[in-house]
Amino acid sequence: MFVKAFMHCYRFSKSFVLATCLYTLTATSSAQTLAPVTVSATRTAQSPFDTPASVDVIDGERFRADGRAQLNVSEGLALVPGLLVRDRQNQAQDLQLSVRGFGARSTFGVRGVRIYVDGIPATLPDGQGQLSHIDLGSAERVEVLRGPFSALYGNSSGGVVQVFTQQGEGSAVVTPSAAAGSHGFTRAGVHAFGSEGALGYTLGASQFNTNGYRLHSAASRSLANARLDWGLPGGGTFILVANQVRLRADDPLGLTRTQFDAAPQSADASALLFNTRKTVQQTQAGLVYEHPLEGGSQLRAMVYLGERATVQYQAISVAVQASPLHPGGVIDLSRSYGGADLRWTHRTAVSGYPVVLVAGLAYDTLRERRLGFQNFSAGGAGSAGSAGVNLGVQGALRRDDVNRAVNLDPYAQVDIKLTSAWALNLGVRRSSVRFESTDQYITASNGNDSGSARFSATLPVAAVSFAPTVDWRLYAAAGKGFETPTLNEIAYRANGATGLNFELRPARSNNYEAGVKWRTPPREPTRMALSTALFQTTTQDEIVSQTNLGGRSTFQNAGATQRRGLELAASLEWPGDWRLALSGTLLDARYRSDFATCSASPCAVPNILVRAGNRIPGVARTALAAELGWRPAKGWRGGIELRYVGQVFADDRNTAVAAASTVLGAHMGYVLDAGRWQVTTTARVDNLTGRKYAGSVIVNEGNGRYFEPAAGRTGLLSVVGRYAFY
Repeated sequence: MFVKAFMHCYRFSKSFVLATCLYTLTATSSAQTLAPVTVSATRTAQSPFDTPASVDVIDGERFRADGRAQLNVSEGLALVPGLLVRDRQNQAQDLQLSVRGFGARSTFGVRGVRIYVDGIPATLPDGQGQLSHIDLGSAERVEVLRGPFSALYGNSSGGVVQVFTQQGEGSAVVTPSAAAGSHGFTRAGVHAFGSEGALGYTLGASQFNTNGYRLHSAASRSLANARLDWGLPGGGTFILVANQVRLRADDPLGLTRTQFDAAPQSADASALLFNTRKTVQQTQAGLVYEHPLEGGSQLRAMVYLGERATVQYQAISVAVQASPLHPGGVIDLSRSYGGADLRWTHRTAVSGYPVVLVAGLAYDTLRERRLGFQNFSAGGAGSAGSAGVNLGVQGALRRDDVNRAVNLDPYAQVDIKLTSAWALNLGVRRSSVRFESTDQYITASNGNDSGSARFSATLPVAAVSFAPTVDWRLYAAAGKGFETPTLNEIAYRANGATGLNFELRPARSNNYEAGVKWRTPPREPTRMALSTALFQTTTQDEIVSQTNLGGRSTFQNAGATQRRGLELAASLEWPGDWRLALSGTLLDARYRSDFATCSASPCAVPNILVRAGNRIPGVARTALAAELGWRPAKGWRGGIELRYVGQVFADDRNTAVAAASTVLGAHMGYVLDAGRWQVTTTARVDNLTGRKYAGSVIVNEGNGRYFEPAAGRTGLLSVVGRYAFY
């Protein structure tokens, strides 16, 4: 009924002006939590309800409850409107995460969306981010910020996702857990929380293995995470966060439409031929110091550093790699990164009304050693069946770059309470990013391709909010955005020439948003909440993929684009431990100007016209989610879930499309209390109807291998224990 009503409203609101129609349908997802929490999304502590922006807070327990696998952040974010996290069923390529269409084109990792863990960037200064090191077993909450205020985080901040680890407090608690399910999935983990005197600790470790839903998609990952909180005399605090992740995953690549229709569990033949795969090792640590100052001020200093080594084997033919200008089919990346953020916050009052001032300076640096090798070697019978060639092994060196990216960004914000009902929020950030490349592979046919580029932008943001009653909030916001190409996006040139593509320019956007939030009084036995937001973003010099073959992409600027849409989220809780949550997103993302792209690679001159009005690929026009759960503290519990994602175009010309899909899931569990032990056992089934659909698409894949199949019906049995030392 909700889906029909939602789509009925959409048909009569093509210009997204009939927000009232949608408003009457629902009443905020459980992500729009009603608990008395504060968020740091705008760098000033406010409740989500009072924040003049689209911000959702997801309790960390959501990622562990209801028998979830605790493998990907996608498991707990379905009810966040405007956010689309698509599971590729391919651990070699990470999740496909986009916010209001930003990040949808990514073929590797997360880009266009800033990621933070305990205030420490998981997005590098070039805008490329990773999710693989997030420990869901110890997450206390996740904040998702969308809209103009995201720009205050600098480069590539089409949205912001922040994960916070639980702070250790009180007597020690140990939580062992284990899970087993379809396709050889197993996970085992253990976490410990508590404090001793002034020291709080949160420790966790986990290991997962899977054979994969598809052929040649096996993966394994080990993860360790630690957070230590040390309270100092005078109110200061040190927070140390450290983690390590090791990942090994096969890559089945995408499928053509014919392959997808005939055998969605298959892998492309070239994946088997070249044994496409990826390994990752990452270690990082960060230290945060917070100290209260006299006169209502606070100082916060953060430093971090890390190393990440990635080796990826790609499916590129021997004939193509034979060119003396080709960098080979094996990418070996060694990255060292670090940075600091110094922030001063001052709280005062003007004419009796609160004022909060924030000023800070952020510095981040990245050094990358990029090696390229041929994905074959001479000798032996050859895995390709031709004598003298072995495929899927590291061969001759074909590339050796040392690349650097650095940003230095001052920022300032002020929150002013104008009256008891009106508030004004202003902010600005000056973002500067510098790229440098030193070519260390120079031959007679491959010259010196060293170079550099510098990009900068001033990013203002303003918002005004109005509270007509204690249970209503209205707000409007506007700001400018800035998105540079990443080192991965400038790593190759479309025409086949060597060196980095420094011709790429940053995308610049204007962002507008208006929203309404409502809730019932907290003491009501039946609690309801609603949030809805109307938004529009126009972008110049949008960065789009130009060629994409064998897992390797090149990019270009494509003129103007526009994203406009409507988000809503609603929740209802009533006596008897029943909860209902709904969310929906309408997103119209289109190119506003013509441009030309390529039909083959290498590509000296783009030769395929993309018309203005075409939809931006990788972006779903409609997304809906609904969950109904019964969650008593003890005994039996259960729930059902619905996910709907509209059709998604896979290429700029809009000739390839992944069909819309509706997927159902269900879970049932039992909570047993036995003294100091609490044990929760849950059985979960996803994709109950066994629907065949594309979980994600590879945008503009040059061989037509656009489709990454989602898993069919899957089951998972999990057991989580909790032992309290009190």
